Amino acid sequence: MPRFTTTLPRRFAAASLPALVLVLSGACLPAAQAALFEDDEARRAILELRQRVDSLQQANQRTTEDVRRTGDDGSQVRRSLLELQNQIDALRTETAKLRGQNEQLLREVAELQRQQRDIAVGVDERLRQFEPIKVSVDGQEFMADPAEKTAFEAALAGFRSGKFADAQTAFAGFLKQYPRSGYAASARFWLGNAQYATRNYKEAITHFKALLAAAPNHARAPEAALSIANCQMELKETRGARKTLEDLLVAYPKSEAASTAKERLAQMK
Repeated sequence: MPRFTTTLPRRFAAASLPALVLVLSGACLPAAQAALFEDDEARRAILELRQRVDSLQQANQRTTEDVRRTGDDGSQVRRSLLELQNQIDALRTETAKLRGQNEQLLREVAELQRQQRDIAVGVDERLRQFEPIKVSVDGQEFMADPAEKTAFEAALAGFRSGKFADAQTAFAGFLKQYPRSGYAASARFWLGNAQYATRNYKEAITHFKALLAAAPNHARAPEAALSIANCQMELKETRGARKTLEDLLVAYPKSEAASTAKERLAQMK
């Protein structure tokens, strides 16, 4: 007997396999019931058909499970993708935040660098204020601190403006603060003149003599000697004044003060 070859649509096989078995069985039994049980080939065909039906049922079940698993896997994939997108969004937000913080830090660093430059410039300027500078006073050159130079010039400005008492105080303070200054001889000279102007003749003589003792070759030395004689004359010390003028002519014969001394001596005879 020829074998049955059965080709069923997938949906038909998935949905109506039990019913198909019954239909086929019912159609075959009336026509050849006796032969079916006697013929081995017919029996094998029926068994084979049933095996195919069972195989189709199992395949249908596996397909259904695969579809369900695929759906579950799809849901898992979608959840994973959603979580990944959330993580990406969070990273973008964090990156933007860090970028903003970085820009702020860059601005702060730039500001600190600017402040550092300003401080460095200020320090350099302040250091230059304390660096000794070369000055020239009464024909002498020497190194002096800027503050020292400023103090001397301020005292001298006071004397030249006629503020003799203030100048006296300023020069006395200068000599106390800068006893070894290159300005010392000049400061003593102007201090003596300020004291002479305020009629403090004895103190003036003291400072003029200190100048001659410390710097006999100073440009102001001849004038200091003449000023001593002037103070002595104010104090009515005529003999002392004469001696001072005579010593001046010996020590500084070519100076302008010597010419004045000669005139004063001629008047005293």
